[in-house]
Amino acid sequence: MKNIELFLRKILLRIILLLHSNRKNQSLPKFDGKTKILFIRLNRIGDALITTPLISEVKNRLNPDIYILSDKKNKFIFHSIIERNKVVTFRKGLPGFLNTLKWINKMNFDVIVDTHDDVSTTVTFLTALSHAPRKFALDKKNRTVYTDTIEKPDSSKVHIVERVVKISELFGIKIKYDNINIIYKPASESIEIADNFIKDNFPTKHYLLGINISAGSEARFWGIERFRKLLNVLSNYKNLDIVVLRSPKDENLAEKITNGKFIIFNDHSFDELAAMISKLDMLFTPDTSAVHLASAFKVPVFGLYVHYNTKDMIWTPYKSKFKAIITEEPTLENLSYNKVVKDFIPFLEENLYEKRNPRL
Repeated sequence: MKNIELFLRKILLRIILLLHSNRKNQSLPKFDGKTKILFIRLNRIGDALITTPLISEVKNRLNPDIYILSDKKNKFIFHSIIERNKVVTFRKGLPGFLNTLKWINKMNFDVIVDTHDDVSTTVTFLTALSHAPRKFALDKKNRTVYTDTIEKPDSSKVHIVERVVKISELFGIKIKYDNINIIYKPASESIEIADNFIKDNFPTKHYLLGINISAGSEARFWGIERFRKLLNVLSNYKNLDIVVLRSPKDENLAEKITNGKFIIFNDHSFDELAAMISKLDMLFTPDTSAVHLASAFKVPVFGLYVHYNTKDMIWTPYKSKFKAIITEEPTLENLSYNKVVKDFIPFLEENLYEKRNPRL
């Protein structure tokens, strides 16, 4: 049944693309506080985080009336940059699609922006069937549904943040890349929880290293024994505080890894996790949204990446010092402990030294 659904969606997509001519507008309208813009960003938390620089730049430079169509999994990310009531959740299924399309056309947006790096069938349908006079996107295979596109930077050479923020040029904005970064602002209550946790567990806080074991996918789990062995080696370092981070679903894994010997931060929300990451001096993590949170706070990152069957540049932290270990296999299963530690320990010691000697 799923295969039939996918087949029908592909057929409908082809029909939509054939029915839309490539209507290119030659001149940009004036964008100001009265311009109503809808940014569309579905999918996961990481996808939302890498879109925040684009939306923030348009907001700060033009001061338009911005709305965001998001996924239920990532909507809270955008609360850091616009009012909550302007972040609308897309509901899957035909009724959800039709209700969303009805809302879009009722709102009379001046511009709709598809922020996706690749073609999204859902977003293509919504954009094509909307009445907005201007429709912006990167130049992709579904280019005929947009009124304005801009050349998509080479995904094998250009960071995902810079690829997405390139869309801002369609608004006449010249980006200063030194000034942009991921944006996420934890609530003051979450910051207080992180501060109290550190005060209670590390009263003479030294260099705080976070070891994140969770990645939302078994393919990116490095293994109980490897994490356990790493923690035991790190425990020999003086003036190094270690906190283990995990998602709620990985509570049992964290207990097995630490075996009661290391401190676990038991966050109750993504916001609390973000607050704790903001307090770290370094983060060791598999490829996950935690990487982008570290970038938002410019926390150095040592990352484990699966780069399987793709030429795209890995999603490294955009504005953090980092070191990445990459496997081209589909999982981290065969990424050896020795290979990781060989690169991680020098990276850790270098940053430890810089922290102790900031003037050097």
